[in-house]
Amino acid sequence: MKPSSNVDAREIAKFDQVSPAWWDLQGEMRMLHVINPLRCKFIFDHLDVVQPRILDIGCGGGILSEALAGVGARVTGIDLSEPTLQVARRHAAEQGLEIDYRRQSAEQIAQAEAGRYDAVVCMEMLEHVPYPEAVIAAAVQILKPGGQAFFSTINRSLKAFLFAIVAGEYVLHLLPRGTHSYKKLIRPHELRAWARASGLRYVGIASLLFNPVTGTFKVAAGKEDVNYMACFAKPE
Repeated sequence: MKPSSNVDAREIAKFDQVSPAWWDLQGEMRMLHVINPLRCKFIFDHLDVVQPRILDIGCGGGILSEALAGVGARVTGIDLSEPTLQVARRHAAEQGLEIDYRRQSAEQIAQAEAGRYDAVVCMEMLEHVPYPEAVIAAAVQILKPGGQAFFSTINRSLKAFLFAIVAGEYVLHLLPRGTHSYKKLIRPHELRAWARASGLRYVGIASLLFNPVTGTFKVAAGKEDVNYMACFAKPE
């Protein structure tokens, strides 16, 4: 599969349009800011490398990349939306952070920099590409032996449809309308199967549970709910 074949131009155009909103804490991306500390904690609860080299696949405007770089990680962020990368580069410079942002795909990085990274993070991205299993396979190539891969996505279930799409996008307006397509959502057992087929070992899973009254999330370790995160390891 060529790297360019795992691209949905409609998805890229969608994120091009919302690129100015990435660092508006009250705007369309505000929920990503709310859950970001929880995502970081999940990552560093599993990753024990000092100053790890981390690849952020689908980095968007750099919300997670900046948080990781802020605690000492050496971060490369990749995305295929150039307007979004421009936002990420500008904001990182304003914060005095050195993050290497590139317009490249995971498959391209796997070809050029195999075995270079201690960790790969891919948050809320797999459900936006035609072949998520290809991203996972690329992540395995990118990792050093013993490296870890972290994925977060949305479960394909009736509850997810009602909460993440109907309520999240159309009622509560937590995300822009049309952000997610139900048929592209990923069940946890599908993610584990793709990871296993690529040679990754399953480490653990946790879900982010949303409280609509307080507008906050909490982590439920071991639970497979609407929004979930999973950790996998590449064999030594």
